[in-house]
Amino acid sequence: MFGKEVYAGRRKRLLGLMRETGTEECRGIAIFLGNADAPQNYRGNDYKFRQESSFLYFWGIDEPMFAALLDLDSGDEVLYGDDVDINDIIWMGPQPSVASKGELVGVRKTKAYREFFEDVRAARSQGRTVHFLPASRYYNTMMLSQLMDCPAEGVRKTAPVFKGLDVCLKTGTGTGSGTGQGFWGKEAAASLELTRAVISMRLVKEECEIEEIDKACEIGYLMHTAARQACRPGVKEQDIVGIMEGVTISKGWGVSFTTILSQNGETLHNHSHHQTITPGRMLLIDAGAESNTHYASDFTRTLPCSGKFTSKQRDIYDIVAECNELAYRLAAPGIPYREVHLAVAAKMLDGLKALGLVTGHIDDMVREGIAGLFMPHGLGHNMGIDVHDMEDLGEDLVGYDDDQQRAAQLGLGSLRMARRLKPGHVITDEPGIYFVPALISKWKAEGTDKGMVNYGAVEKYLDFGGIRLEDDLLITEEGCRRLGPHRLPIRAEDVEEAMVKGR
Repeated sequence: MFGKEVYAGRRKRLLGLMRETGTEECRGIAIFLGNADAPQNYRGNDYKFRQESSFLYFWGIDEPMFAALLDLDSGDEVLYGDDVDINDIIWMGPQPSVASKGELVGVRKTKAYREFFEDVRAARSQGRTVHFLPASRYYNTMMLSQLMDCPAEGVRKTAPVFKGLDVCLKTGTGTGSGTGQGFWGKEAAASLELTRAVISMRLVKEECEIEEIDKACEIGYLMHTAARQACRPGVKEQDIVGIMEGVTISKGWGVSFTTILSQNGETLHNHSHHQTITPGRMLLIDAGAESNTHYASDFTRTLPCSGKFTSKQRDIYDIVAECNELAYRLAAPGIPYREVHLAVAAKMLDGLKALGLVTGHIDDMVREGIAGLFMPHGLGHNMGIDVHDMEDLGEDLVGYDDDQQRAAQLGLGSLRMARRLKPGHVITDEPGIYFVPALISKWKAEGTDKGMVNYGAVEKYLDFGGIRLEDDLLITEEGCRRLGPHRLPIRAEDVEEAMVKGR
């Protein structure tokens, strides 16, 4: 938890952003529903609790069953939660009061949890606009659905607020057949105005946040180092995952996302860890940690299982490493990350052309999206409290400027962060080259490559797997820096040396 002035300052700024519009639609109340415990298989055996990230950002309370309200007209703030009773004390011990927790985050007014729902219904009955963010967890989805008289799917989508809108935003007496339909999806109800304001704040990280991300990156460095030291022929992939995740729990909150570790690196999100480390193959490890304040890291390295790359592996590996370095050199204020992605695609295709895998003019291949056959994902994403920061609020709203549109091409179309970069943005730099047999077969059958792919050469790589190399970047006034006090070995010779020396 940060100091109370941090949370109070964020809420004050949010209030100002909503008021700056000068429109009636941005008045009313903004509500925030924290997460509840979620059972794994029965009540009392819950998943490890993780607070809703925007609630954590503005209200700081990292415990279940809290809610909050910000009055956009009066500026009043209310925190809702319940003090413990004797049954709670028996199981959990004495707990601080809700009022004392409110003081820690700069909130003076607290109420019982049930009163949150009463106050929201009262605001609706008075015809006041109720702003809320798209829900992701099922509990919040269902509670907001009942509270706002909306279909559950509606509270997961954003729509602009208009005066008289009958989609659950004011009186809740309408049929949900009004302005909220259309582009935003059927009966979308979450507030586009509030969502945009929150995104604008969370995109640019404060110094206290950067410090926490650096801590998460230090834990990430330690977990990847432990994995590299454990990567030896005969070791089970699952054993390496256990070692890595043990580091994150001993040093922080845990992993920032489900660990990706596999010798089948061509499968982008491979969560199967059943294989044994085999000489001659490569192990792709995409994993990150959360600090105790829930800020994330996200690194990827690809290791030679024998301790040394084959010449064929080294050729591809060096191309990916050069692409990673190019993105780092280009990332700077004012540069759209979409342009960095395209520059990396050109660099990649140039390297693949030198190996005889593709043919044609580089600009033509970039324009036709040929890089998507080898890198069917985007170059990077935003990172912060969430490892894919704020994507619950809408991937395009978070990752694209208003004058940008998502491409249809494979690869470029999966780019999660395309915006013009600003100081304070935290993004990932994660190029990769993969040989996906099913995708290669599909492109060949359909002629998608327009004669620019040498399938005779590419098909010699069908058992190759994939390589991805990922660092976390902070955009600065001068350019960018890699986050964390140390950088994991990335040049092929440095990786091999570290594996030989077991460090």
